[in-house]
Amino acid sequence: MIIMTTEHINKDFEVLGLVRGSMIQSKHLGRDMMAGFKTLVGGELKGYTQMMEESREQALRRMSSQADTLGADAIIGMRFTSSSLMQGAAEITAYGTAIKYK
Repeated sequence: MIIMTTEHINKDFEVLGLVRGSMIQSKHLGRDMMAGFKTLVGGELKGYTQMMEESREQALRRMSSQADTLGADAIIGMRFTSSSLMQGAAEITAYGTAIKYK
């Protein structure tokens, strides 16, 4: 599946519709405690970086699967969004427009 952030391509295509995939991720207690210590001295919170990367990849896979179901050749205008659902849990959503080349 071709996934692009651009909204314009140099091919004729038919819009199939919005596709999206989301992942709700909660913090691991041990990871959260280590991150708390790390905030005292500063620096990258590598455990959270890895957790968010895995969540984005899962959201992309789910979005691509939805586009495959529609028979799409590509997804254009792809974006990520995130939101906090509750203390210690966040939702990552990948969304875009599924298209079929003419």
